[in-house]
Amino acid sequence: MAQLDPAILEALAAIVGETRVLTDESSCEQYGLDWTRFYTPAPSAVLLPGSIEEVQAIVRLAADQNLAIVPSGGRTGLSAGAVAANGELVLALDRLNTLSDFNLVDRTVRCGAGVITEQLQQFAEEQGLYYPVDFASAGSSQIGGNISTNAGGIKVIKHGMTRDWVAGLKLVTGTGELLDLNRGLMKNNAGYDLRQLAIGAEGTLGVVVEATMSLTRTPENLAVLVLGAPDMQAIMHVLTAFQAEIELSAFEFFSEIALEKVVAHQDLQRPFETVCDYYALIEFEQPNDAAMEKAMALFEHCVEQGWVYDGTVSQSLSQAQNLWRLREDISETITPWTPYKNDISTVISRVPEFLAEVEAVVNQNYPDFEIVWFGHIGDGNVHLNILKPEGLPIDEFKAQCGEVSTWVFEIVQRYGGSVSAEHGVGLLKKEYLEYSRSALEIEIMKGIKQVFDPKGIMNPGKIFDA
Repeated sequence: MAQLDPAILEALAAIVGETRVLTDESSCEQYGLDWTRFYTPAPSAVLLPGSIEEVQAIVRLAADQNLAIVPSGGRTGLSAGAVAANGELVLALDRLNTLSDFNLVDRTVRCGAGVITEQLQQFAEEQGLYYPVDFASAGSSQIGGNISTNAGGIKVIKHGMTRDWVAGLKLVTGTGELLDLNRGLMKNNAGYDLRQLAIGAEGTLGVVVEATMSLTRTPENLAVLVLGAPDMQAIMHVLTAFQAEIELSAFEFFSEIALEKVVAHQDLQRPFETVCDYYALIEFEQPNDAAMEKAMALFEHCVEQGWVYDGTVSQSLSQAQNLWRLREDISETITPWTPYKNDISTVISRVPEFLAEVEAVVNQNYPDFEIVWFGHIGDGNVHLNILKPEGLPIDEFKAQCGEVSTWVFEIVQRYGGSVSAEHGVGLLKKEYLEYSRSALEIEIMKGIKQVFDPKGIMNPGKIFDA
């Protein structure tokens, strides 16, 4: 672990307090790593500021001393965007966790960067409203991190990404200046929208310290269907059929291997006895009986067409929650296999052929690798999870998966897709950025970073090497 000059540690302690400067091995390991497991955390210190002013003071000191900073939220990222492996200062925003200035007319609330996603969801519910951005890590991910990665999740098909719910945000730049961007306005065409630049920038332009988040109405009586299908093309036919008749709030998919592992390790029941290659999970509102009748008619139509072999529908809230767990518990379930994750996307209509090509390449070259598929098929985003075979050293596994990634991203490039649909680039996808972005785009990104962060101290080495 890198050692800081005692004078710098003393200066940092003067800003945040001695107990808020952590240098012990346990804290550095805890705060220096996200959910990726291919890097060794090695920050020089972990800082826990309690105000925006303290964040500004830390950044100014870091800029003066040329010290790199890694902003840290809930550390639930999957691309090593919050990894501090080279003696950086970790700026953990856990204490900026207040909710304030709720406005019922505007349906907005001000959130500190450290507010947990679930905390915001519960607050919205208490006000009779709804925050729709949702994912498996909602109980630990933080709003600042969600904004910095433009988190998506399971409701994107209806409600969009995190950026669609950020009415305003405050950003501390790499020089310690505070930008108050958009200020909650619904319409604002006065020049460039710098707020949108900060969203998804993975902390490379500055530290998101506060955001004004939008809320919406609470959905009425959500119902969940799980349908079994013979192949991905059938899944797409089901999506087309349901979307034509019903406004969906979610359309997810997962493979039989994914279902097998979740059922075996999470004490859950299979949705039905029929074994299928793929499964679709569909969520929609049913404010009245007519909505369910329409859904059942669509289900029967899909069965008649041979697109669906079997299915089940929730009869209660608890059943709906258990059906969701079949999809939402996949990531946690496969963690012991140290999965190498690829978060890829293309246009929705091309997903079946896209997925088939990717799977064929992996199976042909690494037949011993087990592949778990799942994703937000309704928005063209699929998650390829390659599980590490028992006994294979992790460095060798990572190297082999890196070779797989090159082949996979060549397919992504051919389909005009993205090497990172929602997890961000971080360290893990950095060398593959050119498969989704042109050389000119990357140079413009570097120029933008130079403006926001002239000394290059904000999360250096993430997304690209400046």
